[in-house]
Amino acid sequence: MGRASPTAYHDRVAENPIVRALADRVRTSGSGPLLTWYRPADGARTELSVRTFANWVDKTANLLDTLGIEGTVAGPVSVEAPGHWMSLVWPVAAWQRGCGYRAGAPDAGTELVVVGPANPLPHLPALTLACSLHPLGLGLRGLPDGVLDYTGEALAEPDAHWATGVDAGSLAWSDAERSLTHAATALVPPVAGRALVRPTDAWTSLAGAVLGPILGGGSAVVVEGDVGADELVRIVTAERVDDPVA
Repeated sequence: MGRASPTAYHDRVAENPIVRALADRVRTSGSGPLLTWYRPADGARTELSVRTFANWVDKTANLLDTLGIEGTVAGPVSVEAPGHWMSLVWPVAAWQRGCGYRAGAPDAGTELVVVGPANPLPHLPALTLACSLHPLGLGLRGLPDGVLDYTGEALAEPDAHWATGVDAGSLAWSDAERSLTHAATALVPPVAGRALVRPTDAWTSLAGAVLGPILGGGSAVVVEGDVGADELVRIVTAERVDDPVA
């Protein structure tokens, strides 16, 4: 399937609603914050504007096109690190490509597997990409044969925006507890302010950190891992969180 030109994007009527909303947000407030990610255990902090997040989505969707992926992308990385910004990019990129995303182990219909740095297993039943989960997205070296470094592959792709049309009723997301259509991915509470997200399961983390803010025009502060009460208060204050309930 060939790539649609960026100018043709808004002529399409069947793209995933999150993909459409993200593109609209880039146009209206691309320089504004979308996601600020913390890992207090090692002092890591990464801030992604709407445009930066969308650029990673574009590059990843273009990579899926280059690799010829049109079916299901399985992401064990979403279970391993549900709140990391790299994990959060993947479902939106899969939807932009018109694919379904499975948060967890691959199944018989999987065309691509996305893993974290602790699990770059060879001999998986599909092509495998490994995410470094580095705060700045640095790549991985010394991967097994057949496992590609996500960062290196994605950064080689253009960030031109295009979107593949989807059937609103087709499967977009699945995990151990739920299956959601492309239309249902937008049925999450919109976030208009700046919310704190403490990652739990893959879907709740994605909905709170990315989908709600995209739909509502807000942003999220994601704090991964163990953090003391005083440190959490410091982060909430420094980041001007409006809703400290995650």
